[in-house]
Formats: sequence, structure tokens, C-alpha cells
Amino acid sequence: MSEALGITFEENDRAGIVTLDRPDRLNALTREMFDALSANYRRWAPAPHIYGVVMESSHPSVFCSGGDLKVLNALNQQGATDTIREFYRAAYSHVWVLEKFIRPNVPLINGLAFGGGVGISLLGTHCVAGEGYRFAMPQVGIGFLPDIGGTYFLPRLFGWMGTYLALTGASIGPADAHRLRLVSHYVPSAQFGTIKDALADNHPIDRLLDGLHRDPGEGELVRHTPTIDRAFSAPSVDKILARLDAEDGEDEAWAKETAAELRKKSPTSLKIAFKQMQVGKGLTLAEALKLEFRLASHLVTTHDFREGIDARIAGKGRTPQWQPATLEEVDDQEIERLFATQVEGELELDERQPGP
Repeated sequence: MSEALGITFEENDRAGIVTLDRPDRLNALTREMFDALSANYRRWAPAPHIYGVVMESSHPSVFCSGGDLKVLNALNQQGATDTIREFYRAAYSHVWVLEKFIRPNVPLINGLAFGGGVGISLLGTHCVAGEGYRFAMPQVGIGFLPDIGGTYFLPRLFGWMGTYLALTGASIGPADAHRLRLVSHYVPSAQFGTIKDALADNHPIDRLLDGLHRDPGEGELVRHTPTIDRAFSAPSVDKILARLDAEDGEDEAWAKETAAELRKKSPTSLKIAFKQMQVGKGLTLAEALKLEFRLASHLVTTHDFREGIDARIAGKGRTPQWQPATLEEVDDQEIERLFATQVEGELELDERQPGP
């Protein structure tokens, strides 16, 4: 077994086993963890004795809470923007390693999978949700963007659900995630051990998971889907809010709650995320990751990024003071500039299959 700062890697016959093991930090991800993940997936990719990889969590109710905001907040206080950029370079590079990893890759998720936790699990060959699964991309709430592949996978969800999830940061359970194809299977967590054993025994994974899959039910968002499509298909964030404010009928209260949630987010981040959803459907995954690194490189130098993380960590959830404070004050030309302006050391991705 090898170990690196809250994550372990071992082999059980034909299976590689990755265990997220920072329970005191809700399995929050550091650069060292991303580097270790990439190194081990590259090691396993050409290994003839490895049939597939299982990823699991040692925490009973959290798979991965995302990037380690406590570490990022400390780096912000030090003005170490270059170090923060390298954290995101390692994160997005790992997503690309997963994309090129062609063996079965089976995350077993029975808890929260937020932000980076989605990025390390969604783009494998399979993604298994248990009854405790919760998905969210809440980054606009800390003055950032729905990243680690969000530019690619969110716009490809049915209807306008990706825009809704990107702008609100709302969490959804296994039924909605399966309906949206964010997970491939819903399997009660009591069966997770069966999946691990089967991979170790070289059992064909598709047949196994199809046999263990259960109907997760309707989900929480089905009855709101018409309202989501009606509101979030608007041509700007301002008009999305106007449509939510104007909603009447049985979804009126839900629409008002959703609008109130949007108004808590960084106005700049909302406009960035909206544009990501506009352009992302036309990008390859590689192009999306490169764009995210460019945007991240710009944003880590901004007030909202520092303020959003500090409010969450040092302020223990205080209300962030965004600058600009309103959507009307955000310069749309500045948003365009963030997307178009290259940064030093842009993200480069190797198109070859990973190897040692």
C-alpha cells in the first residue's frame, strides 16, 4: 500500500483500490492528492494485472467535499497566487488522466460529492451512487466557477438543468443524478463490497453493475423541470432572475427561493458560469479544461475569490461582500476579456494514453 496525505492506493488481485481518507477535512483535496491520483492512474493504465480501479471514501457520509478551502484560504492570505494556480493545474490535469484511462474506473459514492469530488469521479467509465449520494457544484458561492470539467459536462445535461446547477450550486440526490446521467448506476451501499470483490476477481463490470442497479425513484427536481427550463433558458442572468421573480402558480415559492439563492452568489461568478454554459457545449473536454485553467488563473487574483473563501473558512459562513455587489455593476466586456485573454503557462494536456 502507498499513502500520500489523506489518500491511499493498494492492489487487491486484479483491482486497484483508491481510498479517500481525510475524514477530519471531509476528504478535501490538495495538490498533493491530485498529483498522487494522477501518478497512480498512470501507473495502473498499462499494468497487465489490473482489470479496473475502485474509488471509495473512509467517511460514512462524505465522498469528497471538493478542494481544500482551508489550504486555499491560507495561500490567499500569503498572496501565493502562483501556488494556487498550480493546485488548479494539478486538478484539471488529473481530469484529463481520467479521461484517457480506458480500464474500468468505478467510484462508489455514498455521501457528498461536491466540486472537485465530482471532478475525480464523474468522468470515469462508471459512477455508482448509493442512497446517501449528494451532488453539487457550489463554486459560484465562493467567488469562483463551476470547474474541474463543469464547463464540459454541465451544458450537456438535459434541458437547462446544467445552467440551473451551475448558477445555484444546488445539491441533488441519486435519483436526479441518475436521470441526468451524472451517475451510471444506483446501487445500495450494502452492495459496494460486492463490487470491490468482483473487480478483484476480474468479473465483467457492466454485467455486474446492471444486475445490482435498482430504480432510484423519481427524484426531487422532476416537478420543477418545466420551471427550470422556462427560467434558465433566458439569455442572461438578469433575465433568469426576472423570470423566477415573475413565476406564479404552484412553483412560485420554489422560484422565489431559487432567486434568493442566486442573489447570494458572486455576481461576477454568476456571469462567468452563465457564459461557461453557453460556450461549453461546443467545446471538447480538453478545450473546456484549458479554458477553466485560464479563467481560474484570472480569478485567483480577484477580490471575490479571496473574499468568498475567507467568508466560508475564517468567517465561519459570514455573508461575503462581493465586488461588484450587483449584476448591473458587472462589466460584461470584462467577462469577455477573462475568457479571451491568455495567461502565462496555459494548461497543456497530453493526447496520448497515460503511462508510467
